[in-house]
Parts: sequence; structure tokens; C-alpha cells
Amino acid sequence: MPRQLELSDLNDMLAGSEDDLGVQEFLDVMGAALTSGDDASAAALWDTPAYVLGSDTSFVIRAPNQLEVLFVAARERYSARGVIDTHPEIVRLDEINDRVVMVRVHWPWIDAKGREVGGETSTYTLQRNDDGEWKLRVVLMHGAEAVS
Repeated sequence: MPRQLELSDLNDMLAGSEDDLGVQEFLDVMGAALTSGDDASAAALWDTPAYVLGSDTSFVIRAPNQLEVLFVAARERYSARGVIDTHPEIVRLDEINDRVVMVRVHWPWIDAKGREVGGETSTYTLQRNDDGEWKLRVVLMHGAEAVS
């Protein structure tokens, strides 16, 4: 039976010894790779084909080399806004089955002074491969929000 966790449940779970699904760890690695410019490590977290959908965009990632273009463009957009750091905040985690989860993640945008200057939320569908590793398969971009 699928398990649905709300934010309060997730915070309780993460306050314990570890996230038993490893999703937070996956997201932490992804965030660190993207913010440090380690495109190879970030790309290794994906499996293809993968799908990206937003209000004004939709495309298929058919090969890992397409990801570098995506990562460079994203870093340029963030740099133009003064964003230098972020970290994943799980908003909701749904365990669909033993090999698939959907996770809604808020990414606050942090500037050079450590201030939150906006953020964005995305929902990711992750699938475990045959080695038990999470791989990103679907990205649903909810959009950016400004800090008031």
C-alpha cells in the first residue's frame, strides 16, 4: 500500500537516525552537485529517458549529455538573480511502491549575504534502478516565488 507522508510526519522521521528511503540524501547530493557546478555528478543522478514539464516548457532528456546544457542554463539564470546557494526542503513524500517515489521539494534561493531571495518548488519522480539507487525520471516544475 502506498505511503503518504505530510511535512510534520517527514520532519519527525528525519529527526530520527536517518531517512529510511534515502530520498533526502539523494536530494542533498543533487543540490550540492548543482550548486558546485559538478555537472557529471548531477547527471549521474538521472536516468533516461527523463521528462521535464513546466507551465511554459516540456521536453524529454534522451541522453545524459543533454543535461549539461540544462544545468549550465539554470546556473546562468540563478547567477543573474544573485543566487549562489540552495538546499532541498521536502514538502511532501509519497512512496508509490518499493521502486518509485514522488517528492515535492522547495529550493530556497540564497544570496551571497545568506539571505533568502526567492525560491522554487518542483515535484520529482524517482525510480530505483536494479542496483537500488534512486534515479530522477520526471521533473514537474511548479515555478518560482519571490520572498516578500
